[in-house]
Amino acid sequence: MFARTQRLMLRPGWIEDAPELARAIGHHEVVRNLSRAPWPYSLGDAQAFLLTERKATALPVFLICAREGATSPIVGCIGLDRVETGGVELGYWIAPQAWGRGYATEAGRAVIDIARTLRVPTLTASHFADNPASGRVLRKLCFRPTGRTIPRHSLGRGGEDVTVEFEQRLSDSDCTDPCDRMAA
Repeated sequence: MFARTQRLMLRPGWIEDAPELARAIGHHEVVRNLSRAPWPYSLGDAQAFLLTERKATALPVFLICAREGATSPIVGCIGLDRVETGGVELGYWIAPQAWGRGYATEAGRAVIDIARTLRVPTLTASHFADNPASGRVLRKLCFRPTGRTIPRHSLGRGGEDVTVEFEQRLSDSDCTDPCDRMAA
C-alpha cells in the first residue's frame, strides 16, 4: 500500500532502505520517544525491521519520504498497530532534520484516512509526557486527551516512563486543523 500527499510519499520499506533508515532514526532524541526501537539503533536493527513479515491482514506501516525534486529521502515512519486490548494505535517518528516542517501532521492525516477506509472505529495514540511536541501533532490530527496517563516501557529510555493517552473516534468529522481556521 502507498499513499501520496502534497509533499510526502508513504510507502513500504524495502531491505535496500536499511542504511538510510538507520541514519534517519539513529538519534537518541528520536528513539527515546519510542517504545520498541532499541538504542543505539544499528543497521542490523533497520534490516530486522524491514524484513519483518507482515501478513496480508496486517495494518499498514509506512516509511515517510519527503518528495524533494528528484529524490525522496526517508524522514520518518508512521503506521497503525493492534494493541493488546484489540484497539488500533497510531504511531510515528520524524527524523530531527525534518522537525518543524509539518510532516508528522501531513502523514498522520493520510494514515487516518486509510484507517477510515479500513473501517477502524477508534484510534488511540500516546506520547511520553516530556515530549509535548507530539501532543501538539496529535491535537492537530483531532485526537483528544483521554485524561489517562499510562506507564510504558521504552528501550531508548532504558525503562518505564509516563505516557499521555489520546483517542479519536473516526466517525467524528467536526475536527478542523487550527491552522486551516487561521488561514480562512
